[in-house]
Amino acid sequence: MTIDELTREALALDPRGRARLAHRPLDSLEELSEAEVEQFLLEESERRLAEVASGAVDTVSADEAIARARAGR
Repeated sequence: MTIDELTREALALDPRGRARLAHRPLDSLEELSEAEVEQFLLEESERRLAEVASGAVDTVSADEAIARARAGR
């Protein structure tokens, strides 16, 4: 099963089922060791930096990000 297929099936659940499903993977992250968390954060930081460097994503200033968050976007 692909991530897209799994996502479609998860989104077809009722709200309570989606909430229960969402909690399980999040709870499992609590079991990661400090080294695993650091490795994950390093890999995610490198991935995001590569996206910015390649122009795949646009950056915004902190002020703009805060304004967008306050506006609900």
